[in-house]
Amino acid sequence: MPIRTMFDKQFSSKRMNLWLSITALAVITSCGQAVIGQIIAPAPRPAAKHIYSDTASPKADIAVALAKAKKEHKRVILDFGGDWCGDCQVLDIYFHQAPNEELLEKNFVLVHVWIGHMDANIDIAAKYGVPISRGVPALAVLSGDGKVLYSQATGQFANMRHMDTGSVSEFLTMWKN
Repeated sequence: MPIRTMFDKQFSSKRMNLWLSITALAVITSCGQAVIGQIIAPAPRPAAKHIYSDTASPKADIAVALAKAKKEHKRVILDFGGDWCGDCQVLDIYFHQAPNEELLEKNFVLVHVWIGHMDANIDIAAKYGVPISRGVPALAVLSGDGKVLYSQATGQFANMRHMDTGSVSEFLTMWKN
């Protein structure tokens, strides 16, 4: 075999081994970084669900809810809070879990009242005896004719993230018709 051909084969073989080594190292490194990134980097927080509208008219929404509740023989739940509030987000999740979703649908008309950053619709909260300064979410239950049946005076649901869906079930069962 001529020397040149033998040299080319050895060179190609060495170059191929080097290329494979570099490629393998790159793959291992990128996989390692992905795994390390998953361990070290915190998981991204899901975006808050839009529950409370800052452009809604709470007085009009409550009037519509009262008319519907009276017609359908239901009660009205006023939920004072804000999308920024983690406990409000948890309450909304619990409202949509079984058996709460069915309890709500059959027995209540739910009105979400945006409170800004504790600086909006304060007069509405006060009208129904809900001191939002004690924490949100804050709830009130009204009869179909607008009578306050329950007012969350002490921030009972302000630590919703430490409660479970059963707490909401008990509340809804207690206040249903």
